[in-house]
Parts: sequence; C-alpha cells; structure tokens
Amino acid sequence: MTPQDIALVRSSFAQLHRRKIETACLFYERLFTTAPSTRALFKTDIQAQAAKLMETLTVALAMLNDPGGLNVLLARLGERHRNYGVRPEHYEAVGSALLWTLETSLGADFTTQTRAAWTELYGQMAKTMLSAETPSRRSA
Repeated sequence: MTPQDIALVRSSFAQLHRRKIETACLFYERLFTTAPSTRALFKTDIQAQAAKLMETLTVALAMLNDPGGLNVLLARLGERHRNYGVRPEHYEAVGSALLWTLETSLGADFTTQTRAAWTELYGQMAKTMLSAETPSRRSA
C-alpha cells in the first residue's frame, strides 16, 4: 500500500471509530444477511464480537507501516479463524460486507480512492490470513 492509501484507510477508519460498536454491528447485520451460514460461527454476543472486530482493526491499521509484524498478527488470526470453522469462501462475504459498511457509514467520504485503498488492504489481509499454516501442518 502507498503512504496515501494508508492515510486514506486510517482517516476513514477514524471517522468510523467514533461510532465503532454501531458500525461493527452494522457490518455483522450485513454479513449475516448476505451470508447467513456465517452466523453459526459466532458463539459470543454480537456486541462483544463487534468490540473485538474494532480492536483488531485498530491494531492492524496501527501496524500498516510494519508489514512484517502485521503479517505475523494476520497469520495468527488466520489460524484462529480456521480453527473456528471459517472457510475460504467466507472471506469474500466478509470483504463485501466490510465495503458495504464503509460506504453506508461514510457516505460521500467513501470516495473512489478510499474504496480502492480499503479493497487493497482487505485483499492483502485476507490473502495472508488464508495462507496461514495450521499448527498441525507446521509440525508435519
């Protein structure tokens, strides 16, 4: 990602962060509407899950200038998600729900450039999470 892309992602997220739980709940509502099978993956209260999502995004965005550290974080997150039963096709649904939530929440501030930056970021994050090895594969 370019420095401009990083700035766009961070500034748009800062706007969302002021309404973080509301925004994350909107994301999950959209995800469960467009991909109902994902609902069964969440055992906790959605409010608690919403807080976890926003915390994880906050940490990931803070690490955008440290790609190595971010990749380690995302690989671990990918392993956990695989253990929760997340399948590769779920990542596409999550990406679509994320972009919809950003567009809905940011309105006119969700410019073409901002969309492109978030699309690039989510694509990189999903690719890293999907390629994470499971513990059993590592020890084989």
